[in-house]
Amino acid sequence: MSTQAPTFIQPLQSVVALEGSAATFEAQVSGTPVPEVSWFRDGQVLSAAALPGAQISFSDGRAVLMISAVTAAHSGRFSVRATNGAGQATSTAELLVTAETAPPNFIQRLQSVTVRQGSQVRLDVRVTGIPTPVVKFYREGAEIQSSADFQIVQEGDLYSLLIAEAFPEDSGTYSVIASNSSGRATSTAELLVQGEEEAVPAKKSKTVISTSQISQTRQTRVEKRTEAHYQTSTTAMMEMQVEGGIVTQHLAHKTPPRVPPKPTSKSPTSKVSATRQQSPSPVRHVKGPTPTPVR
Repeated sequence: MSTQAPTFIQPLQSVVALEGSAATFEAQVSGTPVPEVSWFRDGQVLSAAALPGAQISFSDGRAVLMISAVTAAHSGRFSVRATNGAGQATSTAELLVTAETAPPNFIQRLQSVTVRQGSQVRLDVRVTGIPTPVVKFYREGAEIQSSADFQIVQEGDLYSLLIAEAFPEDSGTYSVIASNSSGRATSTAELLVQGEEEAVPAKKSKTVISTSQISQTRQTRVEKRTEAHYQTSTTAMMEMQVEGGIVTQHLAHKTPPRVPPKPTSKSPTSKVSATRQQSPSPVRHVKGPTPTPVR
């Protein structure tokens, strides 16, 4: 059988108590075999008989020392020692007994947080008060009990709720209530746990074009097409007017083209030029067929 030296999972916490009220020290310890627990006050072994009104208990790794009605004489340093065959461990805290009182006061309040599914969550508060306030965590009005999934830890005036692995169903309103004989204080915050399906994809940018812009765009395209068609037609007409390296100017009204000089050499191009030197008049004189002479 393997052995394990004692370890304090939850150590003792110092207590400020009002004179005449109860004061409790509590610690959680583990170890194999189960350790034996002893209490000390200012270095001296402490027993229920030696400290009238004190109650000492140890069960399931939970060591408790409670004094029902404290006086100024109870103030001091209290320690708990856990021992087994593998070793020992000690935890120590202070008890301060005072006649003054102060209601609970949050010097650090809960903060709202948003996390992804599977993340670890820690909700912290710092609270003071005389006597030491009793601090409890709640979710949606239901008290949270410390467990493996939801662990409540105290370190001096710092109280923490640890969620080992958060899921969307853990989302909600969390609150802390601190109370003592002088009053009560509350702090509240929101926890949002986002599931994997809630991951927001990158938004694609869209360009919104109004109806007038679409009309203008279409009109511009038509004008460009008309202009392109006109330029193509003009280019074709100008190419047809290139004769023997000379370009004739096309006018809006029909005027006789300038007669180019007669070429010095006979070529097919010369015949075309000569043919195009006819009158541009739209009226053509049709001559009757010339009788073929009889031979």
